Amino acid sequence: MKIVRYTTGRKAEYGILDGDSVKTLAGNPYRRLMTTGQRYKLSDLRLLPPCTPSKIVALGLNYRSHAEEVNIKIPTEPLIFLKPSTSVIGPEDSIVYPESSQQVDYEGELGVVIKKRTQRVSIKEAGRHILGYTCFNDVTARDLQYKDKQWTRSKGFDTFAPIGPCIETELDPDNLLLETYLNGELKQKTSTSDLIFSAYELVSFISHVMTLLPGDVIATGTTSGIGPMQPGDTVEVKIKNIGTLRNYVFRPKYTN
Repeated sequence: MKIVRYTTGRKAEYGILDGDSVKTLAGNPYRRLMTTGQRYKLSDLRLLPPCTPSKIVALGLNYRSHAEEVNIKIPTEPLIFLKPSTSVIGPEDSIVYPESSQQVDYEGELGVVIKKRTQRVSIKEAGRHILGYTCFNDVTARDLQYKDKQWTRSKGFDTFAPIGPCIETELDPDNLLLETYLNGELKQKTSTSDLIFSAYELVSFISHVMTLLPGDVIATGTTSGIGPMQPGDTVEVKIKNIGTLRNYVFRPKYTN
């Protein structure tokens, strides 16, 4: 089941994607999935980020191939950091190139969307706390990451967390094909079987650090092949059985 969040121009609503149409849900998907009987054509809607996280917990170095690419030892426990809720954008939205950076990179990832309040759960229990999975782009100002030696600024700019296009609820996260394209050229290709720490392990580990709330997102880390984007570029993160998250890179004319 593919859950989407959308607007008809009046307010944000949740629905279930059904081919080229969307069936409207009553309320939100974190409680009970109940349709209203109303249906819209997908072409008449604007898709929004499929969730509104209070926080995004992201992973560094969680693919074996990426650890090898940057020549860093495979970690013995997850390396986590936070991206703010204000960095979230949806499919077809623009990634704004910040004035203070000269290198903004894509990082295609699998996102895990939390279903209910989650605190100190075991790996075995973790699946019951997951609503589903989505595409995520951990946009990064790489030059600022190297300069600052920590990641808050480089990862936290407005528009640096594209999420979408949907939340797929019926999915095995352990062997998914993930690809990232820049202007139609394949840049990243991996299987989630290469993850060092699985989705369930991450939910458990993070829940022993901080309480996860409905709609929160865990960005599970990126694979090898990261690289820069330029204003005017189109970046797409594709995950089999979820869909394509497409965004456009834009640099405004900054004035003092």
